Amino acid sequence: MDNIKFKQIVIVDYTGLQEFALDKLQAISEQRIITYNDIPKDDAEIINRIQYADCVFVSWNTRINANVLSQCHNLKYIGMCCSLIDLESANVDVSYAMEKGIIVKGVRDYGDEGVGEFIITELIQLLKGLGKHQWREEPVELTNKKVGIIGIGTTGRLTACRLQAFGAKTFYYSRSRKPNAESEGIEYMPLNKLLYHCDIISFHLPRGTKILSAEHFKTFGNDKILINTSLGLCFEKEDFKEWISIKGNYAIFDSVAFGEHKAELIQYDNIIYSEATSGWTKEAKERLSYKVLENLNEYARSKEQEELCSSL
Repeated sequence: MDNIKFKQIVIVDYTGLQEFALDKLQAISEQRIITYNDIPKDDAEIINRIQYADCVFVSWNTRINANVLSQCHNLKYIGMCCSLIDLESANVDVSYAMEKGIIVKGVRDYGDEGVGEFIITELIQLLKGLGKHQWREEPVELTNKKVGIIGIGTTGRLTACRLQAFGAKTFYYSRSRKPNAESEGIEYMPLNKLLYHCDIISFHLPRGTKILSAEHFKTFGNDKILINTSLGLCFEKEDFKEWISIKGNYAIFDSVAFGEHKAELIQYDNIIYSEATSGWTKEAKERLSYKVLENLNEYARSKEQEELCSSL
């Protein structure tokens, strides 16, 4: 990585990059790195922060859209300090960036352990009445509870395996079958069957994915638990509000799961939520930092290869 140089690196918002990573970035920036630790309020502020930077790093909290990119003419590299799962769910307009010759790199699988721990902790408290609420009249165990995982990527699989350790029976729904998950004892079910069959469902989907509507909530039924740790709602808000209004139904939310609807939804007493981002741990930030640096190393190697080919 030391063989690449940027004129100006800007960290657009709070990314969680650790000191060792910032030192590495400073070594490849001709100017002092400019670092922001809050979230810009609009495009104009994002553009002002980036200014003449040729390299920026950004968390999941800030959207770098085509309008921003069209006005930041020096940009060569965008390091997403968050998951890049697909183009539709990305908070950077990757397609537009590619058209402009801007390289965009994201990471995967850095906060999954913390999310899994959060789900297990909050779920056990709800089942046993160790917090404000108790699911049933008497405390119950996770043993033999049927839990449906919707979205069986790394976080979904990790959560299912953690649940299995407590004796829960795990099932999953995904757009395609996942043999690796099934080899771990996580049984596939079509969506409606999973909703009907399971006591608890947990969402692990990309940002912006909406999968449940009114009919699905009817199939899911009542006296059930819904868990959402995805970035934003994975279901129609009004249909969820109708379901969560029914006594005996409970939801567990990570702070990022509300999207822009937090103020509205926390009015419901039977939504249990955290003010903290469950996967945003010290260990997660370290994993993230290493992955961000490795993306830069990959970029440096590709530039070397380009220069070699052009010299032949």
